[in-house]
Amino acid sequence: MKYSKQIFGFLAIFVAIVVSELGAYAQSSSLSGSQIIRFTKQTEEPEEAKEPKPETEEKSAVEWYNQGFDKLEAGDFRGAIAAFTRSIALNDEDADTYYNRAYAYLALGEYKQALEDYNKTIELKPDYVYAYGNRCYAFYLMQQYEAAISDCTQAIQLESKFADFYIYRGSAQNELGKYRDAIADYDEAIDLNQDNAEVYYKRAIAHTRLKEYRKALEDYTQSLRLDDSLADAFYGRGIVNSQLGNKEDAIADLEKAAKLFSEQNKPEDSKKALETLNSLNSGASEEETESVERQEGQGEQESEGIGE
Repeated sequence: MKYSKQIFGFLAIFVAIVVSELGAYAQSSSLSGSQIIRFTKQTEEPEEAKEPKPETEEKSAVEWYNQGFDKLEAGDFRGAIAAFTRSIALNDEDADTYYNRAYAYLALGEYKQALEDYNKTIELKPDYVYAYGNRCYAFYLMQQYEAAISDCTQAIQLESKFADFYIYRGSAQNELGKYRDAIADYDEAIDLNQDNAEVYYKRAIAHTRLKEYRKALEDYTQSLRLDDSLADAFYGRGIVNSQLGNKEDAIADLEKAAKLFSEQNKPEDSKKALETLNSLNSGASEEETESVERQEGQGEQESEGIGE
């Protein structure tokens, strides 16, 4: 009897939180709009073949696997880990099971265990592209940026048309101060998907760090055209407008950022936006403004999370 077998999908790495050092969508920046992208494979089974087993009969490895997958979709990560572990006890050579258990560990912030399972996944299936991508994310969260870049590069070699791999590698490049390399990765991502607000936001951060304020302004504005709920983008654009001498626009952006942060239940971020606004209104020196700008970029890692 065949049972459906599914792979719980690739984890997009960034979740927005607060504006920090130019990076709202990275482990030290604030990223928003993270999503879980599911990739599935199934073994079809005729409906008439599906008969419930007696409660006393042991489940097979695939049945434990499917139970784990169901628990993943329900957000029960502990339950998923338990089910995948039972599956592995019956069949320790299935790469998909380790891959999905790694996802559950990653969702719980247990990066070391996730890394071990991604290592095993790749050992069993060296061309498992999404395992390299998710391991890249785990390394990123562990602040092992060179390792993250290496894994994302391997993922890109295996699948060059997946925009998120370039975004993830670009975020690691940003953390290492390789802003030109980061921009090159974001350019590739945009070529593949021009409707992703996150990547314009992240590229704007890199341009801001390079003091390319007009390019940053264009990217912040485009990110907000695509998603006008990105409080971090309003904040970043406010800083850039201030640097360009567009005081009225800067004030409007910072007020909008403070309002959105408050509505999104981010009081500390709202407070920071208001403090920046007050500094601007009181005629803060360029040094003070640049200090705020540097702080904006420092949150790339802190604001990232797993996806919805």
